[in-house]
Amino acid sequence: MGKKEIGADNPQMTEQSPWHTMSIEETITKMGLPADLAKSGLSVDEAASRLTKYGPNKMTEKEKVTIWQRIWHQINNVLVYVLMVVAIVSLIQAVTAPTPDPKNQKFTSSFQTALIVAVITLNTWIGIYQEGNAEKAADALKNMLSTDARVIRGGKEIMIPAGDIVPGDVCLLGLGDKVPSDLRLISVSNMATGEAALTGESVPIDKMTDAIPVDAGIDPEQVPLGDRKNMAYSATLVAQGSGIGIAVATGDFTQIGTINRLVNQTETMKTDVLRQIDMVSKFLFVAICTMCLATFLVAFFYSQDYKGQALNSINIALVCAVAMVPEGLEAIVTLTYSYAVKVMASQNAIVRALPAVETLGSVTVICSDKTGTLTQNIMSLTAFVTSNARYKNNVDAADRVPGNFVRDDAYLAQRAVRDLKKKGGDIVADGPNNPAGRRGHNPSNHFTVDSLHTTENPEEAGKVQHPEEAPFENGASPTKDWIQSALACGVLCSKCVLGENGGRAGEIGNPTELSILRASYFAGIDIEQLKTEAPIVAEVPFSSEYKFMATIHESKDVGADKLVAYVKGAPDRMVKVCKYQSKGGVIGDDAVEEINADYWTEQIAILSSHGLRVLGLCRAVIPKDSVTSGEQLGPEFVNGRPEGAWLTMVGLCAIMDPPRPECVQAIKEAHGAGVRVAMITGDHKDTATAIGHMLGIVDEKFSEAVTGPELDAMSDDEIRKCVLTHNVFARASPQNKIRIVKALQAEGQVTSMTGDGVNDAPALKAANMGVAMGKEGTDVAREASEMILADDNFATIVYAVKQGRVVWDNLRKVLLVNTPINNSQGLSVLVGLLAQLPDTPISAIQILYSNFICAVTLGFVCAIEPAEDGIMNLPPRRVGKRLIGRYLFLRIVLGTILLTGCVVGSACIVDAVNAGLDQTERLYKIRATAFNVLDFGAISVMLSARFAYNSSITIKVFQGNKAVVWSAVIVAVLQILLTYIPGLNTFVFSMKGMDGLGWGLTFASMFIVFFAMELEKAIRRNLKAKGADTDDREEPFFTDSVAQPGFDMSMPKGASKLNLQELAH
Repeated sequence: MGKKEIGADNPQMTEQSPWHTMSIEETITKMGLPADLAKSGLSVDEAASRLTKYGPNKMTEKEKVTIWQRIWHQINNVLVYVLMVVAIVSLIQAVTAPTPDPKNQKFTSSFQTALIVAVITLNTWIGIYQEGNAEKAADALKNMLSTDARVIRGGKEIMIPAGDIVPGDVCLLGLGDKVPSDLRLISVSNMATGEAALTGESVPIDKMTDAIPVDAGIDPEQVPLGDRKNMAYSATLVAQGSGIGIAVATGDFTQIGTINRLVNQTETMKTDVLRQIDMVSKFLFVAICTMCLATFLVAFFYSQDYKGQALNSINIALVCAVAMVPEGLEAIVTLTYSYAVKVMASQNAIVRALPAVETLGSVTVICSDKTGTLTQNIMSLTAFVTSNARYKNNVDAADRVPGNFVRDDAYLAQRAVRDLKKKGGDIVADGPNNPAGRRGHNPSNHFTVDSLHTTENPEEAGKVQHPEEAPFENGASPTKDWIQSALACGVLCSKCVLGENGGRAGEIGNPTELSILRASYFAGIDIEQLKTEAPIVAEVPFSSEYKFMATIHESKDVGADKLVAYVKGAPDRMVKVCKYQSKGGVIGDDAVEEINADYWTEQIAILSSHGLRVLGLCRAVIPKDSVTSGEQLGPEFVNGRPEGAWLTMVGLCAIMDPPRPECVQAIKEAHGAGVRVAMITGDHKDTATAIGHMLGIVDEKFSEAVTGPELDAMSDDEIRKCVLTHNVFARASPQNKIRIVKALQAEGQVTSMTGDGVNDAPALKAANMGVAMGKEGTDVAREASEMILADDNFATIVYAVKQGRVVWDNLRKVLLVNTPINNSQGLSVLVGLLAQLPDTPISAIQILYSNFICAVTLGFVCAIEPAEDGIMNLPPRRVGKRLIGRYLFLRIVLGTILLTGCVVGSACIVDAVNAGLDQTERLYKIRATAFNVLDFGAISVMLSARFAYNSSITIKVFQGNKAVVWSAVIVAVLQILLTYIPGLNTFVFSMKGMDGLGWGLTFASMFIVFFAMELEKAIRRNLKAKGADTDDREEPFFTDSVAQPGFDMSMPKGASKLNLQELAH
């Protein structure tokens, strides 16, 4: 029986309608409400009845995991069961120990029991702590909701808890209020709501009450939230004005409630390492049971001391079990993750779930937002075009010098290849100057182009006339005075305020306009002084109807009876009102000529084809008595003059949000590592493609961009093909993001996805690695992700991918150190009995010490190993690659055999040499030697394991990781102390101080283990040089083929409502 869907029995499930397409009257009728609802609201009785029917206005919470469930999750493991059995038997032996107790069995068994309980408790606590920050997305959503609401009930305005809102309630909204539920607005007064967290739109959305028209054949649900301007949504904020609305959805059926359901539906994927460690645990359980049985049979039927003694034989078998259970492995694996998390946090990558670090190492595709992640999120003037020259601006400059501008006549001098044959209007439609704006966003570029009619011969029209007459040579920088006069229009004809030191902090105004101020500032111009020297006299305010603004200024550069009019606006409109053009951007009566309209029109087309916003700067000198100081002029001052065209075109500003310079190198590094980078943006196709070219995402193989509407029209099979042939997804919606993730996963790709809004949360959860923005992101996105970028920088993701690969390598190195230690202990017990030694060559206490102290200390070295050279020149780890592959398995077997042989061999030698001593004395000497051979031999294994392929027979084996020397010294010193401290050595560890023979055998064993393992590496390097697959990269093990034909591509229920962004027109 399937799990019941949240809200399945709520009447709102079937009563939802496309409220935004209905008139106010239709909405009231559809909801069965009285016609005078706006005045009287619901009656008290009707509100109570509806509360019973629809339930409270709150989101259903996901069932929380109790502390007891968390504990059970940690101890529900076969290896823990083995330890529990050993602890119980040890406790029984401690209780039933004979009196007197010559073998000190009571203390030994009690100590062994306490150690095992401590190990289980510590590992359980580590696991619970590790899970402590998981699954908080729903809580973050809940915290966004309103707590109180103002409603009309029974004809009276009252305040009620937001949880008591019901469908049909009339809600009143004022400035600063949080919308309590999804509302169909019935009255607005200059109202706008901030919906950034829900839709990604940073500009408040102006509201209205008219029904939203929908074209025939279009599903009303496909109308994005940003276009439903007669709706106000739960958890959004009233940014200006006031309004009244009817509650049409509450609780789980609001837009934010839909996202809550999707977040709770999307299950977190278990990482590959965790699955494989589970598998390793099962194999170990079988091996442990087999070894225990073999040890029991040998002890009971073959050994001299335990033959026929069932209880003692069982005890020896359990000692073998203790030996083979890797008690310290979980702690060292967690330590490996924790250290990686700490390192990444220092580089602005904050990992929320430790095992997610490992996922980074196998990422094959990084799907990244554009704005702020791949780009700087700062609109910048990148080029300035005059009548006979082009000037490139260094947008990454930190110094305030005119040299940031350089004349470069080849820069953006031709249309982008894809637009060579297009008409001007088609170029604008695909670029940032389209008045439709980004998909689902109000355009922050106010100066968009309505129409652009280019000539039949664009190459001829765009040809520069008399480039030799330009004021500066090609390759030279202009003077500060020229830059100031050329850009004066952009600086003075603006109400914007530049941020501190030219940055974003404290800036006020439109980003497109601010870019000109910023370029002027970094060219060394004193913005405030320029404004002081040219005070404003009158202005034509900007309006989206005519798309320009004009300001009139006094100026010392013209006569006392003259004023300067600066006009800045949409370039196509500026060309139409210009009669003249400035020669090379030089200002003066003698530097003016008749305008070449075809030239400027083609320049607009060229710049638009490269995804640049374009702004025209114009000027004119007018009589001082033609305007009155402080006068608010109308648009006819510019476009309604009797003489018609009258302005002088100074130049065109080409503006864009430039790529982060570090991202270009980061993407190269990602490509070198076999990781694809895809860009998903709500921006226009040409803008996205242009940025993709600059970043290296768009190339010959991935040459085209695909748009969100095109993805919407694709079947599942078509989108699976599409995601493998395209790297740029433009005008994309959050719904598109989820489909892209699922399509990539269906093709066997391991996907990282970035996001910042509430609407991105389901896609972040669905991705193998969800990455949220730390600076611009929402709490919901952060809680739904596995990693947070504190600097919102793509380069940080690539760094994290590198660290993910390091973690995988280090986990394998940890296993190479720990596993032979465990295995050799168990085998030493069995082989020691077969060799007719007087007892086990190592005691249970020595085994527990080696497992939890020695193995963890030496494993720590491998846990914090830095990246080996060339780690980012390798392709991503194959999906399903075994943590313990063929060659690592062979290395573990080799280490196990070497350690076991040395331990048992040295024990036999000591036994033979000391044959004349009594059994207890002889056993103490045997155990002292075997114990030290085991742990000093483990140091040799650690030194060899530091480098997976490269030789460790070099001084570098002690360099690059400070823990190497420290861990070796700590283990050696502890071994000496345990061996020679009286009482501790005999009473607890069942051994005595070693003589010269013992130390000779110990150092000889270290030499044998180290050089034998280095010989294996040399053989493996030789095989790799001959083309052998020594990395287990070719054939999958325990996994299906890469592509997954049966992969579920269906969208989660409710995901269609995430089409929050604008449809193509």
